[in-house]
Amino acid sequence: MDTPTLLAHLETHGDALTLPRGGTLCWDDADLHRAAYTDDPEGYALLALAPGVRPWQRARVLLQVLAASQAGLDDTTRATLARVTRVLTLALPPAHVITVLLGLRRLRANHKHTTRAALRFVLEHPEADALIAARRPALVDCFEHALGKATARGVARRVGTGDTGSDYLQRRLLRFLAAPDAALPRVLALYAGGEPGTAAPYEPVLSVDAKRERPPTVTATNRGDIAATLVHLYRGGPAEELYVALGRYLSAAVVAFPRFEGTVALVMDASASMRGYGEREWAVLSQAAALRMVLSEVCARLEVVEVGGDERTPHGATDLATGVLDALGAAPDLVAVVSDGYENLFPGDLARVVATLPRAGVTTPVVFCHAMFTGSDDLSARRPAPALPQRGFWHQDDFAELLPWMFGHCEAGAPWLRTALHSRLEALDRQAGLLGDLAA
Repeated sequence: MDTPTLLAHLETHGDALTLPRGGTLCWDDADLHRAAYTDDPEGYALLALAPGVRPWQRARVLLQVLAASQAGLDDTTRATLARVTRVLTLALPPAHVITVLLGLRRLRANHKHTTRAALRFVLEHPEADALIAARRPALVDCFEHALGKATARGVARRVGTGDTGSDYLQRRLLRFLAAPDAALPRVLALYAGGEPGTAAPYEPVLSVDAKRERPPTVTATNRGDIAATLVHLYRGGPAEELYVALGRYLSAAVVAFPRFEGTVALVMDASASMRGYGEREWAVLSQAAALRMVLSEVCARLEVVEVGGDERTPHGATDLATGVLDALGAAPDLVAVVSDGYENLFPGDLARVVATLPRAGVTTPVVFCHAMFTGSDDLSARRPAPALPQRGFWHQDDFAELLPWMFGHCEAGAPWLRTALHSRLEALDRQAGLLGDLAA
Protein backbone atom coordinates (compact mmCIF):
# COMPACT_ATOMS: atom_id res chain seq x y z
CA MET A 1 0.00 0.00 0.00
CA ASP A 2 1.32 3.46 -0.86
CA THR A 3 2.16 5.84 1.97
CA PRO A 4 -0.37 8.61 1.13
CA THR A 5 -3.30 6.16 1.08
CA LEU A 6 -2.29 4.53 4.35
CA LEU A 7 -1.62 7.87 6.06
CA ALA A 8 -5.01 9.23 4.95
CA HIS A 9 -6.67 6.14 6.44
CA LEU A 10 -4.80 6.52 9.74
CA GLU A 11 -5.92 10.15 9.97
CA THR A 12 -9.60 9.59 9.21
CA HIS A 13 -10.70 6.12 10.32
CA GLY A 14 -11.23 6.36 14.05
CA ASP A 15 -13.51 3.52 15.25
CA ALA A 16 -12.53 1.91 18.54
CA LEU A 17 -11.28 -1.63 18.89
CA THR A 18 -13.90 -3.65 20.73
CA LEU A 19 -13.83 -6.95 22.60
CA PRO A 20 -17.37 -8.36 22.82
CA ARG A 21 -17.83 -10.71 25.75
CA GLY A 22 -17.05 -14.19 24.52
CA GLY A 23 -16.55 -12.96 20.95
CA THR A 24 -13.60 -12.24 18.73
CA LEU A 25 -11.73 -8.97 18.46
CA CYS A 26 -13.67 -6.44 16.34
CA TRP A 27 -11.06 -4.94 14.03
CA ASP A 28 -12.69 -3.84 10.80
CA ASP A 29 -9.52 -2.79 8.96
CA ALA A 30 -7.26 -5.65 10.08
CA ASP A 31 -6.51 -6.73 6.49
CA LEU A 32 -5.32 -3.24 5.59
CA HIS A 33 -2.99 -3.07 8.60
CA ARG A 34 -1.70 -6.58 8.02
CA ALA A 35 -0.91 -5.84 4.37
CA ALA A 36 0.83 -2.54 5.21
CA TYR A 37 2.96 -4.25 7.86
CA THR A 38 3.90 -7.04 5.45
CA ASP A 39 4.96 -4.55 2.76
CA ASP A 40 7.17 -2.42 5.03
CA PRO A 41 7.21 -3.19 8.79
CA GLU A 42 9.40 -0.23 9.75
CA GLY A 43 7.66 2.35 7.60
CA TYR A 44 4.26 1.14 8.76
CA ALA A 45 5.20 1.39 12.43
CA LEU A 46 6.72 4.85 12.02
CA LEU A 47 3.50 6.17 10.46
CA ALA A 48 1.82 5.72 13.85
CA LEU A 49 3.90 8.67 15.03
CA ALA A 50 2.82 10.98 12.21
CA PRO A 51 0.97 14.11 13.39
CA GLY A 52 -2.79 13.79 13.19
CA VAL A 53 -3.02 9.99 13.31
CA ARG A 54 -6.03 9.06 15.46
CA PRO A 55 -5.43 7.35 18.80
CA TRP A 56 -7.39 4.20 17.93
CA GLN A 57 -5.38 3.90 14.71
CA ARG A 58 -2.20 4.13 16.76
CA ALA A 59 -3.66 1.36 18.91
CA ARG A 60 -4.24 -0.72 15.77
CA VAL A 61 -0.62 -0.23 14.72
CA LEU A 62 0.52 -1.33 18.19
CA LEU A 63 -1.73 -4.40 17.94
CA GLN A 64 -0.41 -5.34 14.51
CA VAL A 65 3.24 -4.86 15.50
CA LEU A 66 2.81 -7.00 18.63
CA ALA A 67 0.71 -9.67 16.91
CA ALA A 68 3.07 -10.21 13.98
CA SER A 69 6.11 -12.46 14.02
CA GLN A 70 9.46 -10.72 13.59
CA ALA A 71 11.12 -13.75 12.02
CA GLY A 72 13.30 -12.69 9.12
CA LEU A 73 13.51 -9.02 10.11
CA ASP A 74 16.96 -7.45 10.47
CA ASP A 75 18.21 -6.10 13.79
CA THR A 76 17.73 -2.46 12.77
CA THR A 77 14.07 -2.99 11.91
CA ARG A 78 13.47 -4.95 15.13
CA ALA A 79 15.05 -2.15 17.14
CA THR A 80 12.81 0.44 15.47
CA LEU A 81 9.71 -1.66 16.13
CA ALA A 82 10.72 -2.06 19.80
CA ARG A 83 11.15 1.70 20.19
CA VAL A 84 7.84 2.48 18.49
CA THR A 85 6.18 -0.07 20.78
CA ARG A 86 7.63 1.56 23.87
CA VAL A 87 6.52 5.02 22.73
CA LEU A 88 2.99 3.89 21.86
CA THR A 89 2.43 2.07 25.16
CA LEU A 90 3.15 5.39 26.88
CA ALA A 91 1.57 7.74 24.34
CA LEU A 92 -1.80 5.99 24.15
CA PRO A 93 -4.44 6.19 26.89
CA PRO A 94 -3.78 3.21 29.19
CA ALA A 95 -7.27 1.84 28.48
CA HIS A 96 -6.39 1.64 24.76
CA VAL A 97 -3.22 -0.32 25.53
CA ILE A 98 -5.11 -2.72 27.82
CA THR A 99 -7.61 -3.32 25.00
CA VAL A 100 -4.71 -4.10 22.66
CA LEU A 101 -3.14 -6.54 25.13
CA LEU A 102 -6.46 -8.28 25.70
CA GLY A 103 -6.94 -8.36 21.94
CA LEU A 104 -3.61 -10.20 21.61
CA ARG A 105 -4.96 -12.74 24.09
CA ARG A 106 -8.06 -13.23 21.93
CA LEU A 107 -5.84 -13.63 18.88
CA ARG A 108 -3.61 -16.09 20.76
CA ALA A 109 -0.64 -14.02 19.64
CA ASN A 110 2.47 -14.24 21.78
CA HIS A 111 6.05 -13.70 20.70
CA LYS A 112 9.06 -12.63 22.73
CA HIS A 113 8.55 -9.00 21.73
CA THR A 114 4.86 -9.33 22.64
CA THR A 115 5.75 -10.73 26.06
CA ARG A 116 8.27 -7.98 26.70
CA ALA A 117 5.84 -5.19 25.76
CA ALA A 118 3.02 -6.63 27.88
CA LEU A 119 5.17 -7.17 30.96
CA ARG A 120 6.74 -3.73 30.77
CA PHE A 121 3.34 -2.10 30.44
CA VAL A 122 1.79 -4.05 33.32
CA LEU A 123 4.76 -3.82 35.68
CA GLU A 124 6.78 -0.77 34.61
CA HIS A 125 4.29 1.81 33.33
CA PRO A 126 4.81 5.10 35.21
CA GLU A 127 1.26 4.76 36.59
CA ALA A 128 1.38 0.99 37.04
CA ASP A 129 0.36 1.04 40.71
CA ALA A 130 -2.79 3.04 40.01
CA LEU A 131 -3.60 0.92 36.96
CA ILE A 132 -3.23 -2.32 38.90
CA ALA A 133 -5.45 -1.01 41.67
CA ALA A 134 -8.16 0.03 39.21
CA ARG A 135 -7.90 -2.65 36.48
CA ARG A 136 -6.47 -5.67 38.36
CA PRO A 137 -8.50 -8.46 36.63
CA ALA A 138 -7.69 -7.17 33.15
CA LEU A 139 -4.01 -6.73 33.94
CA VAL A 140 -3.83 -10.22 35.50
CA ASP A 141 -5.22 -11.56 32.20
CA CYS A 142 -2.52 -9.62 30.29
CA PHE A 143 0.20 -10.83 32.67
CA GLU A 144 -0.90 -14.45 32.44
CA HIS A 145 -1.20 -14.33 28.67
CA ALA A 146 2.32 -12.93 28.40
CA LEU A 147 3.92 -15.67 30.54
CA GLY A 148 1.35 -18.43 30.43
CA LYS A 149 -1.06 -18.96 33.30
CA ALA A 150 0.95 -21.63 35.11
CA THR A 151 4.24 -19.78 34.73
CA ALA A 152 2.72 -16.44 35.80
CA ARG A 153 1.28 -17.93 38.97
CA GLY A 154 4.50 -19.79 39.66
CA VAL A 155 6.43 -16.52 39.33
CA ALA A 156 4.00 -14.82 41.72
CA ARG A 157 4.49 -17.59 44.30
CA ARG A 158 8.28 -17.30 44.01
CA VAL A 159 8.16 -13.54 44.44
CA GLY A 160 5.86 -14.00 47.42
CA THR A 161 8.49 -16.16 49.14
CA GLY A 162 11.11 -13.45 48.72
CA ASP A 163 12.76 -14.63 45.50
CA THR A 164 14.26 -11.62 43.71
CA GLY A 165 16.79 -13.10 41.34
CA SER A 166 16.85 -16.88 41.08
CA ASP A 167 17.61 -18.57 37.78
CA TYR A 168 13.93 -19.58 37.61
CA LEU A 169 12.81 -15.98 37.95
CA GLN A 170 15.51 -14.70 35.61
CA ARG A 171 14.52 -17.01 32.75
CA ARG A 172 10.79 -16.55 33.11
CA LEU A 173 10.38 -12.87 34.03
CA LEU A 174 13.39 -10.72 34.81
CA ARG A 175 15.01 -10.96 31.38
CA PHE A 176 12.02 -9.13 29.88
CA LEU A 177 12.13 -6.19 32.31
CA ALA A 178 14.12 -2.97 32.50
CA ALA A 179 13.54 -2.17 36.21
CA PRO A 180 12.99 -5.43 38.16
CA ASP A 181 13.25 -3.82 41.60
CA ALA A 182 10.15 -1.71 40.94
CA ALA A 183 8.35 -4.48 39.03
CA LEU A 184 8.49 -7.32 41.53
CA PRO A 185 6.25 -5.71 44.19
CA ARG A 186 3.68 -5.14 41.45
CA VAL A 187 3.60 -8.87 40.70
CA LEU A 188 2.38 -9.35 44.26
CA ALA A 189 -0.12 -6.50 43.85
CA LEU A 190 -1.65 -8.23 40.81
CA TYR A 191 -2.64 -11.19 42.97
CA ALA A 192 -3.41 -9.30 46.16
CA GLY A 193 -7.18 -9.28 45.58
CA GLY A 194 -9.43 -6.78 47.28
CA GLU A 195 -11.80 -4.15 45.94
CA PRO A 196 -10.86 -2.08 42.88
CA GLY A 197 -9.23 1.26 43.61
CA THR A 198 -10.06 4.63 42.17
CA ALA A 199 -10.76 5.15 38.49
CA ALA A 200 -7.88 4.14 36.27
CA PRO A 201 -5.68 6.91 34.83
CA TYR A 202 -6.94 7.76 31.36
CA GLU A 203 -4.52 10.34 30.00
CA PRO A 204 -1.33 9.19 28.26
CA VAL A 205 1.92 9.92 30.09
CA LEU A 206 3.74 10.80 26.84
CA SER A 207 2.47 13.27 24.24
CA VAL A 208 3.06 12.44 20.58
CA ASP A 209 1.16 15.43 19.19
CA ALA A 210 2.45 18.58 20.87
CA LYS A 211 -0.12 20.50 22.87
CA ARG A 212 0.48 24.23 23.01
CA GLU A 213 -1.13 26.82 25.19
CA ARG A 214 -2.75 29.55 23.14
CA PRO A 215 -1.85 33.05 24.37
CA PRO A 216 -4.72 34.83 26.17
CA THR A 217 -4.86 37.36 23.36
CA VAL A 218 -3.74 36.48 19.85
CA THR A 219 -2.19 39.38 17.97
CA ALA A 220 -0.47 39.82 14.65
CA THR A 221 2.93 39.54 16.33
CA ASN A 222 2.69 36.60 18.75
CA ARG A 223 2.27 33.87 16.15
CA GLY A 224 5.93 32.93 15.81
CA ASP A 225 9.17 34.82 15.21
CA ILE A 226 9.18 34.67 11.40
CA ALA A 227 5.65 35.99 10.99
CA ALA A 228 6.15 38.66 13.67
CA THR A 229 9.26 39.94 11.91
CA LEU A 230 7.42 40.02 8.57
CA VAL A 231 4.59 42.03 10.14
CA HIS A 232 7.10 44.64 11.35
CA LEU A 233 8.63 44.75 7.86
CA TYR A 234 5.25 45.13 6.17
CA ARG A 235 4.45 47.96 8.58
CA GLY A 236 7.63 49.81 7.61
CA GLY A 237 10.03 48.88 10.41
CA PRO A 238 13.85 49.21 10.15
CA ALA A 239 14.46 46.92 7.18
CA GLU A 240 18.16 46.15 7.67
CA GLU A 241 17.81 45.00 11.28
CA LEU A 242 14.62 43.09 10.57
CA TYR A 243 16.09 41.22 7.60
CA VAL A 244 19.03 40.09 9.74
CA ALA A 245 16.63 38.85 12.40
CA LEU A 246 14.46 37.20 9.74
CA GLY A 247 17.40 35.20 8.41
CA ARG A 248 18.28 34.07 11.92
CA TYR A 249 14.73 32.98 12.72
CA LEU A 250 14.38 31.18 9.39
CA SER A 251 17.61 29.24 9.90
CA ALA A 252 16.47 28.17 13.35
CA ALA A 253 13.10 26.99 11.99
CA VAL A 254 14.32 24.92 9.03
CA VAL A 255 16.98 22.99 10.94
CA ALA A 256 14.22 20.77 12.34
CA PHE A 257 13.21 19.50 8.88
CA PRO A 258 15.00 17.14 6.49
CA ARG A 259 15.48 18.08 2.85
CA PHE A 260 12.59 17.34 0.48
CA GLU A 261 14.09 16.34 -2.86
CA GLY A 262 10.90 16.74 -4.90
CA THR A 263 9.02 19.71 -6.35
CA VAL A 264 6.24 21.57 -4.56
CA ALA A 265 4.03 24.08 -6.34
CA LEU A 266 2.63 26.59 -3.84
CA VAL A 267 -0.53 28.45 -4.81
CA MET A 268 -0.20 31.55 -2.65
CA ASP A 269 -3.32 33.58 -1.98
CA ALA A 270 -2.26 37.24 -1.97
CA SER A 271 -5.71 38.76 -2.31
CA ALA A 272 -7.06 41.67 -0.29
CA SER A 273 -8.69 39.43 2.32
CA MET A 274 -5.31 37.92 3.21
CA ARG A 275 -4.03 41.33 4.31
CA GLY A 276 -6.86 41.85 6.77
CA TYR A 277 -7.45 45.08 8.63
CA GLY A 278 -7.27 46.68 12.07
CA GLU A 279 -5.47 44.62 14.69
CA ARG A 280 -5.44 41.63 12.33
CA GLU A 281 -3.73 43.47 9.48
CA TRP A 282 -0.90 41.38 7.98
CA ALA A 283 -1.41 38.57 10.53
CA VAL A 284 -2.69 35.87 8.17
CA LEU A 285 -0.57 36.86 5.18
CA SER A 286 2.61 36.99 7.27
CA GLN A 287 1.98 33.42 8.48
CA ALA A 288 1.42 32.25 4.91
CA ALA A 289 4.62 34.02 3.86
CA ALA A 290 6.47 32.36 6.75
CA LEU A 291 5.36 28.98 5.43
CA ARG A 292 6.50 29.89 1.95
CA MET A 293 9.93 30.89 3.28
CA VAL A 294 10.34 27.65 5.23
CA LEU A 295 9.33 25.58 2.21
CA SER A 296 11.80 27.49 0.03
CA GLU A 297 14.61 26.28 2.30
CA VAL A 298 13.31 22.74 2.79
CA CYS A 299 12.30 21.90 -0.81
CA ALA A 300 14.80 21.23 -3.56
CA ARG A 301 12.43 23.08 -5.91
CA LEU A 302 9.56 25.36 -4.91
CA GLU A 303 7.38 26.96 -7.55
CA VAL A 304 5.21 29.79 -6.20
CA VAL A 305 2.05 30.89 -8.02
CA GLU A 306 0.57 34.05 -6.50
CA VAL A 307 -3.10 34.85 -7.03
CA GLY A 308 -4.53 38.30 -6.41
CA GLY A 309 -1.57 40.59 -5.77
CA ASP A 310 1.71 39.68 -4.09
CA GLU A 311 2.98 39.40 -0.54
CA ARG A 312 3.94 43.07 -0.20
CA THR A 313 0.93 44.49 -2.04
CA PRO A 314 -1.98 42.07 -1.63
CA HIS A 315 -5.08 43.13 -3.53
CA GLY A 316 -7.92 41.92 -5.67
CA ALA A 317 -10.06 38.80 -5.57
CA THR A 318 -9.06 35.18 -5.06
CA ASP A 319 -8.87 32.94 -8.14
CA LEU A 320 -7.58 29.69 -6.64
CA ALA A 321 -8.75 27.49 -9.51
CA THR A 322 -6.57 29.26 -12.09
CA GLY A 323 -3.68 29.19 -9.60
CA VAL A 324 -3.97 25.41 -9.29
CA LEU A 325 -4.03 24.94 -13.06
CA ASP A 326 -0.95 27.16 -13.43
CA ALA A 327 0.79 25.26 -10.64
CA LEU A 328 0.17 21.90 -12.34
CA GLY A 329 2.03 23.25 -15.34
CA ALA A 330 5.27 23.00 -13.35
CA ALA A 331 4.85 19.18 -13.15
CA PRO A 332 5.20 19.17 -9.36
CA ASP A 333 5.04 16.23 -6.99
CA LEU A 334 2.56 18.16 -4.84
CA VAL A 335 0.35 21.23 -5.18
CA ALA A 336 -0.32 23.07 -1.92
CA VAL A 337 -2.93 25.83 -1.85
CA VAL A 338 -2.35 28.36 0.94
CA SER A 339 -5.36 30.60 1.51
CA ASP A 340 -7.71 32.02 4.13
CA GLY A 341 -10.50 30.23 2.25
CA TYR A 342 -12.35 33.26 0.91
CA GLU A 343 -12.79 32.33 -2.76
CA ASN A 344 -14.51 35.49 -3.94
CA LEU A 345 -13.92 35.21 -7.69
CA PHE A 346 -16.10 32.54 -9.33
CA PRO A 347 -17.09 30.83 -6.06
CA GLY A 348 -17.08 27.04 -6.39
CA ASP A 349 -14.61 27.13 -9.26
CA LEU A 350 -11.83 25.46 -7.26
CA ALA A 351 -14.13 22.60 -6.25
CA ARG A 352 -15.19 22.04 -9.86
CA VAL A 353 -11.60 22.06 -11.11
CA VAL A 354 -10.47 19.65 -8.38
CA ALA A 355 -13.33 17.28 -9.22
CA THR A 356 -12.40 17.37 -12.91
CA LEU A 357 -8.66 16.73 -12.55
CA PRO A 358 -8.82 12.92 -12.15
CA ARG A 359 -11.10 12.66 -15.20
CA ALA A 360 -8.46 14.59 -17.15
CA GLY A 361 -5.80 12.09 -16.07
CA VAL A 362 -4.15 14.41 -13.52
CA THR A 363 -2.95 12.40 -10.52
CA THR A 364 -0.85 15.08 -8.80
CA PRO A 365 -2.09 15.41 -5.21
CA VAL A 366 -3.53 18.79 -4.20
CA VAL A 367 -3.85 19.82 -0.55
CA PHE A 368 -5.39 22.89 1.07
CA CYS A 369 -3.46 24.69 3.83
CA HIS A 370 -5.89 26.93 5.71
CA ALA A 371 -4.27 30.16 6.91
CA MET A 372 -6.09 31.21 10.08
CA PHE A 373 -5.88 33.99 12.64
CA THR A 374 -6.36 31.64 15.60
CA GLY A 375 -6.67 27.90 16.02
CA SER A 376 -10.39 28.26 16.73
CA ASP A 377 -11.43 30.19 13.61
CA ASP A 378 -14.87 29.33 12.23
CA LEU A 379 -14.14 27.80 8.81
CA SER A 380 -17.70 26.77 7.95
CA ALA A 381 -17.96 29.41 5.22
CA ARG A 382 -14.32 29.18 4.16
CA ARG A 383 -14.01 25.74 2.52
CA PRO A 384 -13.83 26.42 -1.22
CA ALA A 385 -13.07 22.76 -2.04
CA PRO A 386 -14.38 20.46 0.72
CA ALA A 387 -13.15 17.36 -1.11
CA LEU A 388 -9.51 18.44 -0.79
CA PRO A 389 -7.42 17.27 2.17
CA GLN A 390 -7.32 20.32 4.46
CA ARG A 391 -5.34 21.37 7.50
CA GLY A 392 -5.27 24.73 9.27
CA PHE A 393 -2.30 26.64 10.66
CA TRP A 394 -2.07 29.90 12.55
CA HIS A 395 1.29 29.74 14.33
CA GLN A 396 4.83 28.95 13.24
CA ASP A 397 4.85 25.97 15.62
CA ASP A 398 2.12 24.42 13.48
CA PHE A 399 4.68 23.81 10.73
CA ALA A 400 6.03 20.82 12.67
CA GLU A 401 2.73 19.05 11.96
CA LEU A 402 1.78 20.78 8.72
CA LEU A 403 4.86 19.76 6.69
CA PRO A 404 4.64 16.02 7.45
CA TRP A 405 0.95 16.17 6.62
CA MET A 406 1.67 17.92 3.31
CA PHE A 407 4.52 15.69 2.17
CA GLY A 408 2.68 12.59 3.35
CA HIS A 409 0.18 13.09 0.53
CA CYS A 410 2.67 12.48 -2.29
CA GLU A 411 4.81 9.48 -3.18
CA ALA A 412 7.94 11.67 -3.43
CA GLY A 413 7.35 12.60 0.21
CA ALA A 414 7.69 9.03 1.51
CA PRO A 415 11.51 9.20 2.03
CA TRP A 416 11.18 12.66 3.63
CA LEU A 417 8.44 11.44 5.93
CA ARG A 418 10.44 8.37 6.98
CA THR A 419 13.44 10.54 7.85
CA ALA A 420 11.27 13.03 9.74
CA LEU A 421 9.50 10.26 11.66
CA HIS A 422 12.82 8.65 12.59
CA SER A 423 13.84 11.99 14.13
CA ARG A 424 10.47 12.18 15.88
CA LEU A 425 10.97 8.67 17.23
CA GLU A 426 14.42 9.59 18.56
CA ALA A 427 12.98 12.49 20.53
CA LEU A 428 9.98 10.53 21.83
CA ASP A 429 12.13 7.56 22.78
CA ARG A 430 14.38 9.81 24.84
CA GLN A 431 11.31 11.13 26.68
CA ALA A 432 10.08 7.57 27.19
CA GLY A 433 13.46 6.67 28.69
CA LEU A 434 13.19 9.53 31.16
CA LEU A 435 9.70 8.41 32.13
CA GLY A 436 11.01 4.88 32.65
CA ASP A 437 13.76 6.20 34.93
CA LEU A 438 11.16 8.07 36.99
CA ALA A 439 8.91 5.01 37.21
CA ALA A 440 11.80 2.89 38.47
